[in-house]
Amino acid sequence: MAKLLKQFVQNMTRLKVDIEIKKKVTFMFCLFKIFRFKRTCNKVDFNQQLLMSCVAKALGVASNKVTVRVKRLGGGFGGKETRTASIAIPTALAALRLGVMTKALMSCSNCYNIPNVYVQCKICKTNICSSTAFRGFGAPQAMLIAETWIDHVSSFLQIDPVKVRKLNLYREGDVIFQKQILEDCKLQNCLDECLVRSDYTKRKIGVEKHNRNHRFIKRGIAVIPTMFGIGFSEAIHLNQAGALVHIYTDGSVLISHGGIEMGQGLHTKLLQVNLSVKLKFMITQIFIFCQIASRVLEIPMKKIHISETSTGSVPNTTATAASLGSDLNGMAVLVGAAYTDRVSLSATGFYKIQGLNFDNQTYTGRPFDYFCNGAACSEVEIDCLTGDHRVIRTDIVMDVGKSLNPSIDIGQIEGAFIQGYGLFMIEQVKISTDGFVYTTGPGSYKVPGFINIPNEFNVSFLQGSKNARAVYSSKAVGEPPLFLSASVFFATKDAISSARMDAGDSTPFQLDSPATPERIRMACKDSLIKRIRIKKSSSSKPWFIDRV
Repeated sequence: MAKLLKQFVQNMTRLKVDIEIKKKVTFMFCLFKIFRFKRTCNKVDFNQQLLMSCVAKALGVASNKVTVRVKRLGGGFGGKETRTASIAIPTALAALRLGVMTKALMSCSNCYNIPNVYVQCKICKTNICSSTAFRGFGAPQAMLIAETWIDHVSSFLQIDPVKVRKLNLYREGDVIFQKQILEDCKLQNCLDECLVRSDYTKRKIGVEKHNRNHRFIKRGIAVIPTMFGIGFSEAIHLNQAGALVHIYTDGSVLISHGGIEMGQGLHTKLLQVNLSVKLKFMITQIFIFCQIASRVLEIPMKKIHISETSTGSVPNTTATAASLGSDLNGMAVLVGAAYTDRVSLSATGFYKIQGLNFDNQTYTGRPFDYFCNGAACSEVEIDCLTGDHRVIRTDIVMDVGKSLNPSIDIGQIEGAFIQGYGLFMIEQVKISTDGFVYTTGPGSYKVPGFINIPNEFNVSFLQGSKNARAVYSSKAVGEPPLFLSASVFFATKDAISSARMDAGDSTPFQLDSPATPERIRMACKDSLIKRIRIKKSSSSKPWFIDRV
């Protein structure tokens, strides 16, 4: 098919390759035509620049003969910036995902100042299909390891894990292991406010009292802080964005930018940046991309329209990922709108993050533009006989700077938490020893549902926070909150510890993620578990392999 398309290109100098990305509910397909090349797929995180380059390379044509147009998408997160190319192009290029490992390495200590640690990462080739990067791109997995360190230290010393976390938190002026100095660090503020809002001390006593009176229904409580660096640290050149602004004679405005709207509210925030002062208190009722443009131009949002994202309007775009959609494209809209008071009613805007530098060999420099901080407290109840669990209450305090749109940001925090909850507690991929994937649908692969939402779910913003390095002092909110769902995982582990102590075992133990009912039940050591004897022979093999 690629050779056929290449012949058409060579014979017709004006051939235009037009790739349309639209959302479909249950299926994907490719449609090839002589004069038009259309690709229809279900897409989330997206990189139209990469797709344009791959198509051009596969067909042997220049990039200016390929146009990628992306409509507003529904959906969420998934890190599938390169997966589209493998479906859109029969001769797909293999994507080397070193960035995920880099992000994991940079997040290996989460938010703790640990001076004596050595971490080495290795990329392994396996005989099972590869996974795409998840929301956070390797950081949540690395952070879970760091929190396990804290959990083991507190268990060995027999003190409250919160005390160990507070003693080791990064503080203002500290230097992270990449040699970047922390500025405007709000970690301690987030943790302190979370402890107060969640009434942690009183509830901790209540949990201990409940566990003394119940043998098989145990409760646990945990507080987890997080610090997430914002920026494309593994590729500094990606920290840039462009925008195109047209003003028409009737006073209406058309904006094209390089970001992809995928349900995260990017268009809404960019429109809101130009919101007039009189309208700023209506921030919870209107869109965000329009908000940015409306504030600068001081016109109503109904006068502004966001066009589809197209490489024909804004070239050399950066992937809508790493929680930088509003930061990069919002700044680009600001820069473009600033020129519209000149004679021309069209202007292009370009923005790049200043001051970033990073040496991939020594892992030193300033890899992040700034950091997002937050903390969460979760209380969990488990059934020691079945392994089932429920989340009684979760309290989250997140530093979002001066929110561009509180409604969207709260939704992002809640969504990230529930998505991470699936990662750490529910979603387990099972593959046979022959490579067959068992978990291929909702009947075998479980995702969070209504029943998994905490009975009481409180989300609040840290007050008085500012961020001079992003649009209107806001902060990214896409990926940073996801790891806060680990508070459910460690609260579950706290409940299991109580069950094991009742069985006479107070030694540290390992609980793998996701903490499925099977793993919770087996970790609750009791007389029934002790009776289980598993006989292994050289010829025996497990019925599934757990993907890690």
